[in-house]
Amino acid sequence: MALEKDTVGTYRQPAAYRVQREMQTEEHFQAYFERKLSSTLGGALQMPRENRRLQCSFSWGRFRKITLKMFPILNWLFSYRFREWILRDLHAGLSVGMFQIPQGLLGVWLTRLPLPNINGFLSAFCCSMTYVIFGTSHHISIGSFSILNVMATNILKTVNFNQTLSSNGSLDNFSDRTFMKDYMEALTLTASITFLTGIIQLLLGCFCLGFVTTYLPKTLIDAYLTAAALHVIVSQFTFIFDVMLDFHKGPLGIFYNLFHFFLTLPKANATSILLFLLGMAALRVNTSITITYKYSPIAFPMELLLIITFSIISNHIHLHAESSSAVVSMIPQRFLPPTPPDLSNLSKIILHAFSLAIVSYFLLGFVGERYASLHNYNIASNQELIAVGLCNICSSFFKSFVVSCAISGTVIQEKTGGRTQLAAAIGASMMLVIALKLGHFFQMMPNGILAAIVVFNMLPFLEKFLDIPILWRQDKYHFVIWLVTFAAVLCFDLDVGLAIAMGFTFLIITIRSHRMKMVVLGQIPNMNIYRSLSVYRAAREIEGIKIFQCCSSISFANMNHFKTYLLRKMDMKAVPLDESEMRALISLSLSDTAVERKDLKCSCVCDPPLPPPRIPYTEKLVKQHHADSNSSSSSVNLVHWSKYGDKLRSRMLLVGAADTQCASPGFNAGLTTEKSKDEERKACLSPGSAIDNSSVQLAQEEQPIHLPCPVHTIILDFSMVQFVDLIGSELLRQIIRMFHAIGITVLIAGCHSSVIADFEKNDFFDSCVTKERFFLTLHDAVLAALDKHQKPDELEPTVKEFAEEPLAEQQKGRSLLLKKNKDFFSAKNSDDKLLYEEPISDNSCSAQNKAEPSSLRQHDTPPLQSDFQDPGWGKRWKYTSNP
Repeated sequence: MALEKDTVGTYRQPAAYRVQREMQTEEHFQAYFERKLSSTLGGALQMPRENRRLQCSFSWGRFRKITLKMFPILNWLFSYRFREWILRDLHAGLSVGMFQIPQGLLGVWLTRLPLPNINGFLSAFCCSMTYVIFGTSHHISIGSFSILNVMATNILKTVNFNQTLSSNGSLDNFSDRTFMKDYMEALTLTASITFLTGIIQLLLGCFCLGFVTTYLPKTLIDAYLTAAALHVIVSQFTFIFDVMLDFHKGPLGIFYNLFHFFLTLPKANATSILLFLLGMAALRVNTSITITYKYSPIAFPMELLLIITFSIISNHIHLHAESSSAVVSMIPQRFLPPTPPDLSNLSKIILHAFSLAIVSYFLLGFVGERYASLHNYNIASNQELIAVGLCNICSSFFKSFVVSCAISGTVIQEKTGGRTQLAAAIGASMMLVIALKLGHFFQMMPNGILAAIVVFNMLPFLEKFLDIPILWRQDKYHFVIWLVTFAAVLCFDLDVGLAIAMGFTFLIITIRSHRMKMVVLGQIPNMNIYRSLSVYRAAREIEGIKIFQCCSSISFANMNHFKTYLLRKMDMKAVPLDESEMRALISLSLSDTAVERKDLKCSCVCDPPLPPPRIPYTEKLVKQHHADSNSSSSSVNLVHWSKYGDKLRSRMLLVGAADTQCASPGFNAGLTTEKSKDEERKACLSPGSAIDNSSVQLAQEEQPIHLPCPVHTIILDFSMVQFVDLIGSELLRQIIRMFHAIGITVLIAGCHSSVIADFEKNDFFDSCVTKERFFLTLHDAVLAALDKHQKPDELEPTVKEFAEEPLAEQQKGRSLLLKKNKDFFSAKNSDDKLLYEEPISDNSCSAQNKAEPSSLRQHDTPPLQSDFQDPGWGKRWKYTSNP
C-alpha cells in the first residue's frame, strides 16, 4: 500500500542521465573502436575461401519445419482443441455444405454452359479437400465465383464458340451431333483455361512471387472487395427478378447491366421478388439472435433453416418462382471423364488465363487477409498461391471453371463459428453425399431465396463505405487509393481494375517515399535536444549554424528539391560557372592527379586510358538580392554560454539574425561598401565570411547599422535517411564543395552505417569531403562547429582592457570584429555585479553632429555549474534567453 501511494499519489520527476565522452567523428569512431567489417560490404559476412564448399546435412528440425510449411493442415491438426472447437466446426460445416448445394446447381444460369451435376459436385469436393491440406487460412471456403465464371465464358466468345444455353432458358437438342461436338469442345476449352490458370498460379508460388500482396495496403483490399461485392450483387439480379439477360463485359459493363435490368422490370416475377425480400428480412432478424457456446457468441444458422424450409415447401407447393430444376433437368447427367488439356489455342487463351490466375489469387488473398486480421493469425502468401493453383488443376480434370474464394460461403463459415478448415472438410463431405443422393430435393428451391443469402452476406463488405470520411481525416493518400481502386474495379471489372489499382498504388507509394521533407532545427535551451523551429517555440537557432533535418531518403527523384530547399533557406542561388572557371577547376584537378601519380614516369600505349578528371562542381553560389532587404530587421537576444574545460568561465554573446539592426547607440555608424577584388576573394574563401561580394567598413555617416550574422556551418541531420543512391551522392558531394568554396562548412550528423557504406561504394569521399565531416550525433556536430568558429579567448577583449584602449583602437577593434563577423562581446566580473560601459564619443563626429550618448549594457552572470569537473569532459553548451 505504501508503494502504491508513492507511485500513484505523488509526482515523479523525470529521470536524468549524465554521459561523459569526447566529440566523435565517424572516422575517429571507426578507427578507435575497431570496426569489424569493411563498410563497402554493406554489412555482408565474408566467408573464408577455404570454407566455400557445399555442405549437405540432415536435420530433423529443418525437416519438420519444411513439412509443416508444405502441409499447413498439420499445424492445426496436431493442436486441435476437440472439446472447444468440434461443435463450432460441425455447425459451420453443415451451414456451408447446405449452401453449396443450391449454389452449385445455379451456376448454369450465369455461365450458360451446362455442366453435369456430378462433375460440378466432384470438382467442388476435390478443390475443398485440396485447400484443406495445402491452404493456410482457417476460414476460406473454396468454390466457384460467379464473376470469374462469367469472365471464363466470355473467353469462349473470343475463340468463336457459341453459347449452348439460349436467353429464354431452353436447351438445344443434345442428340444433335454438331451440337454435341461444339458442346464438348467448349467444355474442353474451359478445362484447358482452368488447367493453364492453375499451372500459372503454381509456378508463381514456386518462384515466391506471392510477396506482392505485402505491398498492397489495407485500403486497396477493402476497396477491391467492396467493388467485387457490388459486382456479385448485380449478378444476382437475374435470380431476384427472374429475368435472363446477356451480361455485358468491358468498360462500364456493370452500368449497362443495371440499365437493362431496369428496362426489364415490367417483366419481373413478383413472387421471386417477394421471396427475396422475405429471405432478406429473415436474415436481418437473425442478426439479433445469438447462440453462446463456451462463452463466445455463434450466429444462428438461418441460412441452413431457409434452405431446408423452402426446399420442403417448394417440393409440395408450386410457388410460381423460377428454380434450378428447369435447367438441371435438361443437362446430361452422365459423368464426363477427365481428358488431357487442349493447348492448341494456347496463344489465344494464355493472356486470359493469366488474368484469371491473378484475379483468383488476389481475391483469395484479400479475403484471407481480412479474416486473418480479425482472428489474429497469419497466412503465407506463397503457400496460398500453391494451394489455389492445385485447386484449379484439380478442377480442370472435371471440366469445371476456375475456382477461388467463395465469398458468401466464407462469410457463413466465419460467422457460424468455424475455427479451422475442418469445417470446410465437413461441409464438402456433406455436400457431396447429399447432392448425389438427395440432389433432386434441392432443385425445387426458389432462386430468390439463394439470392437473398448471397446478397445479405455481401453487405459486410459494403460497410467499408463508412470508412471513407475517416480516411479523409486521417490520411489523404489512402483516401485517394480507396477511391481510385473502387472506381477502377467497378468500371473496368476485376482484372483491369486490379491492374489500374496496383499501378496507382505503387505510384503513390513511390511519390510518398521519395517526397523530400526538410525541417530547420533549433536547440532546446540547456539541452542537447534539437527540434523543429516551426513546431517548438522554445527551440532557438544557434548563432552562425544552420541545422537541416532530412526526413526521407535521397535519390535522383528528390535531390533537386533538396538542393533548392537548402539554397532558399540560405538565401542563395546557384549560377553556372563560366568557361574560365571551369578550365581553372579542371587544371586544378589535373594538377592534383599529377601530384598523386608523380612516381609514374612512363606509360604504355596499350594501357587503358585514364579516367577523366572529376570536376568538383559546375555551379557557384551567389547571394540573392531582395528589394526590401533593408527594411527587414529582428530583435537582438543575449544568450549565455558556458564552456567546460580546464577552468570554468562565463561569457555573454550578442546574437542576432542575418541583417539585424543593432539597437545600441554606441555603434551609430554607417555602412559603406568598397568593392575590391582582393577583399572579394578573401570574403569568399575565408571560413564564416559573408556571401555578398563586397566588404563592410565603418563610416562616419549617421544611419542605422546592420550587423550581418553570416552562417559559417551547415549541419545536415541524416538520422532519418535510409539510403542515398548514386546520383544523390554525387549531387550531395557537389553541394558540399560549392559551400566549401564560399567558406561555409557542411557537416553531416547521425548518418547510418549503411548510408556511409553507400557513400564509399559510390566514391563519395575525396580530399575535401572526408569522414571528418561526419559525426555520430547532431550535438557532436554542433560542438565541433562552435569550437572551430567561436573562440572567445582569442577574439574578445575583457571589459577592463576595453576601457583602457584609445578610442581609435576601440573603433578599429570593432571594425575588425564586424569584418570577421564575430558579433559577440564578453564581460568578466568577479563580484557578480552589473557593469556599465561609459559612452564613447568621437571628437571628429561631435564637431559635425551632436554627440549622442550610447551605452552597451552587459550582464555578467555567474558561471554555469558543470555536471562533471573532469577536464576531459569535452564541451557542453547551455543557452538561456535574456531579453
